[in-house]
Amino acid sequence: MKKTLNVTWLGEQRYLGVSESGHQLLIDNSHTKIGVSPMEALLGALATCTAYDVVEIMKKRRTPLSSYRIEVEGERADTDPKRYTTITVRHVASGEGVTEEALSKAAHLSHEKYCSVAASLNSDITVETRVE
Repeated sequence: MKKTLNVTWLGEQRYLGVSESGHQLLIDNSHTKIGVSPMEALLGALATCTAYDVVEIMKKRRTPLSSYRIEVEGERADTDPKRYTTITVRHVASGEGVTEEALSKAAHLSHEKYCSVAASLNSDITVETRVE
């Protein structure tokens, strides 16, 4: 299954991504930021991918969440390309019957089996560069 995102430069270091379905994502690394940076977007992609899984897993286990947030923090290397060397994902949730053990199981299941963003971060990806 292919997914596409077309990105258009808006000036400075600001870009607009538009998905196949027409949804927009503003990526901004300019001095006057009005959007997230590319590396912040990567953290957001990981957090929302695992959040989707955890919410669904907890619902299927009949312990739906009444509140839920993810705090994600990335530590970057000091030298170029300044990739993330460590990412910490904190799941903070509550709900009737929700235990730390159940939440932990759901989070680990997401990170180890279901979250495609986490799997992409943990694998070798072939990136083809083409110039037109």
